[in-house]
Amino acid sequence: MVTPEEKLISEGWEKKATYDDPRLKEMVEIYEEIGLEVHLEPFNAENENGCSDCMQLFPDQFKTIYTRKKTNPDKPEPKMINHENTK
Repeated sequence: MVTPEEKLISEGWEKKATYDDPRLKEMVEIYEEIGLEVHLEPFNAENENGCSDCMQLFPDQFKTIYTRKKTNPDKPEPKMINHENTK
């Protein structure tokens, strides 16, 4: 049986981190600003590496962030500038 996390990974999502607000909102905004698609999953202690004891006390407050490149971007990706050729 495929876990929800395995399904997300197979769809191109990359797990970033687990946060609560206000950091959660800040990180979502940053990922969106750099052109990534963002997906939030409810906190699941089984998917966390390391200590998550404090998160388990208030699991509804925490969300895990997954990102991937936009499949249908609203705007073109920013062009990279080669500074070596601008001299």
